[in-house]
Amino acid sequence: MLGAVVALPDSGGVVLTGRLSVEAQPWLADHVVLGRTLLPGTGLVELALTAGEAVGCATLDELTLAAPLVLPEQGAVQVRVVVGPQDADHRTVAVYSRPEGAEDASWTTHASGFLVEGVVSAGFDLVQWPPVGAEVVPVEGAYEVFRERGYGYGPVFRGLRAAWRRGEELFAEVA
Repeated sequence: MLGAVVALPDSGGVVLTGRLSVEAQPWLADHVVLGRTLLPGTGLVELALTAGEAVGCATLDELTLAAPLVLPEQGAVQVRVVVGPQDADHRTVAVYSRPEGAEDASWTTHASGFLVEGVVSAGFDLVQWPPVGAEVVPVEGAYEVFRERGYGYGPVFRGLRAAWRRGEELFAEVA
């Protein structure tokens, strides 16, 4: 989804560029929310991780989603992923887009967060699966319920296999 990587000479940061469209990435047409094709949140995570790998910070420590990245029915969007300079603990990362060909349009911020070197502890243990004390949540018919609520998931996004609930926590197996 990203192509060029450009190092910023004044800061040590980098910018990665890309272009997204339903024509170029037809699998995106399988992710429709309230009638609009969106880049899934996992796509924003993937963009940030790709940028992190380019600068040697392959762990995404935090990512805050600010706005959905809506894909037009025709045409494309330009994407920029900006990674800030290395500080003592991390690098900042942000994902932006604007309509292709709209050079005077402002960039929309879709996500921002932090990249780090090494591995960050998850803070939970899932050695036992399904989790101890979790109750099965039926998933048959889940995609029909999602569609009634405005989420149109095509075949590419139908990976839910099983789910469990433990109090307020929800666990899922997704392939």
